[in-house]
Parts: sequence; C-alpha cells; structure tokens
Amino acid sequence: MAQPSVESTGTALQSDMVLVERALARDADACRLLIRTHNQRLYRLARSILRNDGEAEDAVQEAYMRAFAHLESFRGDSALSTWLSRIVINEALGRLRNRRRTGAVVMPESGRHDPGGEARIIPFPLGSSEADPERTMAQRQILTLVERATDELPEIYRTVFVARVIEGLSLEETADLLGIRPETVKTRLFRARRLVRETIEKEVGPVLMDAFPFAGRRCDRLTRAVMLRLGLEE
Repeated sequence: MAQPSVESTGTALQSDMVLVERALARDADACRLLIRTHNQRLYRLARSILRNDGEAEDAVQEAYMRAFAHLESFRGDSALSTWLSRIVINEALGRLRNRRRTGAVVMPESGRHDPGGEARIIPFPLGSSEADPERTMAQRQILTLVERATDELPEIYRTVFVARVIEGLSLEETADLLGIRPETVKTRLFRARRLVRETIEKEVGPVLMDAFPFAGRRCDRLTRAVMLRLGLEE
C-alpha cells in the first residue's frame, strides 16, 4: 500500500483541525460530518473486539460522546481517525473486560444479558436484491462466512486483521493505533490471514474481503443517536 506524502498528511491534519474547530463551535453539520466520516472504521474496530453487532454499536456511540466531551484536547498530533479509533478501542476493551467479569454476553436483538449465550452474527444489508436475487444471496452467504471466520480468530490477531485487511490501514498506522511494533503487526497479520483462509477455503475458496459494512440505516441511526445526545438535533 502506498504511503501518503508529507504534504497530503499535512493537508488531512489541517482538514481535521478545521472540522474539530467547527464541531467545538457546536456546528451541527460539522458534527454530523465527523460522525458519518468515521462511523464505519470505528464500528469495525469495536466489533472486532466485541464480536457482537449491537454491543459494538453501543460502544461506538459511547466513544463518540467521550470524544465530543474532550474534543478540545485534540491537537492534531495524529489523524482525527486515529484519535477516535483509540477512544473506541478503549471503550470496547472496557466492555469486554466487564463482560468477562460478569460472564455475560449482550444479544443484539434484545440488548439483554444472556449468561449462557453467544454473540450471533447478523448479516449486514447488501442493497436491493431485485436486480439479481441469487447473486445477492450468494454475496450475503460469503460475507457471513468471512464475518464468522474473523470472529473465530484469537483476540490478539482479530483487531490487527480488521485494521489491516478489512479497514485498509497501513502497517505503520495499525502499529501506532494498537501500540505495538510493526514487526508484531506483520506476524499477527500473517497468522490471522492463514487462519481465515483455512476457515473460508473449507467452504468456498478465496473470497473478496469486503465484510462489516456500516452504511444505510445503521449509519443513519447511530448518527442521529449521537446528534440527539449532543443536543444538535430534535
């Protein structure tokens, strides 16, 4: 993956600072743009840790509230996406530790704790199936296999895999985000890819890694929930 130039990185950080300044001024459009821009990455990272759709969405919402409450502390030392990602990872890890202490798992459809349950994969919408229902069904089945294979990864490999393969972060970005050495990222990614490939190839062979979307109604719902909690939308 090509690395961004110093000039492009600087421009991105400047754009981040402009957006943050507008958000600090309670500019509703800026807050909405900030949320929508980062929803997908934050959701994928949270879900890679929690392995549960509903709880991951809750974790992202809480992370946004924490971020907006401390937005003035963002100084542009790193990209806004990295700053937000660290917050959501901390939130998700905190929830995971609490889940392990209580022995409970949150079920997406009800939000209730089920001490003996397991997180279930909810297939994400792929758009209208009217044009080619068979193709849409096949895509849905493949994505479900990818999601399941990812969920089955050991925890130390899962977030690296999501960050590098599904979210597309660079080696350096992933290392910086997770606080580990680039060499460690390489090792964990190699093992994660091998495990995922072995799981999927048993069923369908090589597939396109395009899982865990965050768009449409799910994105709209989370954006509106955060805006309401910020008091910027009725």
